[in-house]
Amino acid sequence: MSVVPERPVLVAPDKFKGTFNAAQVAAAIGRGLEKAGLMPPDLCPVADGGDGTLDALLPQLGGELIARTVTGPLGAPVKTGFGLIEDGGTAIVEMAMASGLALVGDNKDAWAATTYGTGELIAAAAQAGAAVILVAVGGSATTDGGAGAIEAIEAAGGIGRAKIVILTDVRTVWEDAPKVFGPQKGADPDMVARLEARLHELAQTLPKDPRGVPMTGAAGGLSGGLWAKYGAAIEPGASFVLDALGFDGRMRAARAVVTGEGKLDQQTLQGKLVGEIGTRTRQAGVPLHAIVGRDELDGFGKRMIDLQMVQEATNLEELEAAGERLGEALASGEA
Repeated sequence: MSVVPERPVLVAPDKFKGTFNAAQVAAAIGRGLEKAGLMPPDLCPVADGGDGTLDALLPQLGGELIARTVTGPLGAPVKTGFGLIEDGGTAIVEMAMASGLALVGDNKDAWAATTYGTGELIAAAAQAGAAVILVAVGGSATTDGGAGAIEAIEAAGGIGRAKIVILTDVRTVWEDAPKVFGPQKGADPDMVARLEARLHELAQTLPKDPRGVPMTGAAGGLSGGLWAKYGAAIEPGASFVLDALGFDGRMRAARAVVTGEGKLDQQTLQGKLVGEIGTRTRQAGVPLHAIVGRDELDGFGKRMIDLQMVQEATNLEELEAAGERLGEALASGEA
């Protein structure tokens, strides 16, 4: 009689925003699963195309961080960098690392904040020989429609034949970016109106009109500016990252998948990463569990993605303990 080999649990969480990155969450859950006596899990920290995408992709795809000092969102220099995959043909630029909201602290200025530093990173990636430049656009401080980035790229001589691929988790159109995202960047209603007018003026100067096009409003219109000026492709970040990490094959080889994020709620089901994972596990018939910071998703929402055991955890010790409880339930056949 043949013996069916044990299969690992696939641990695929997103970051807990503002608390732990996805790799830290995955490692803690993995330690808990092993404490419960399960075989070493397949750790696959993931991202949705926003901040954290570089951390998720670079270690697993193999590559290095190329250090650069660029112009920050309010003009001060920022020591940062871009990822270059080992084959040299693909670069990863995370705009939050150059033009992110976290870089301005309490000094939010929706009008002055610029994407110039992101453009400097894109240009540097092209000069390093990248044929494809992935630009993850979440977590921005900016609403300049990518004007700063375009200025920096042109000042550096353009991108040559490189192809830009924008990764985002929002479908906001260009002209709606100020009212949707402006308030979190410090814009009051009067400033929102000024930002809208500025984007309309900029749209008229670009080779293509980004207004009305889904996903062009991401990062205050950076995605639309790059789409209009350089023909950038705009892709849903969650599905792109999962595909890049070979998620489907790893999922089919697993006995179960455990995912996680800071808050599980209705937004999870609207194109967010955990919702995308849930769609894939449900279609493949692979059990899905979650460990989250806060669980605000009702039972109907959980059933939509066949989400089974859900636990809350707010620190690494709790994440590890939750992983151990899940491991014990899996080992006993209760999950």
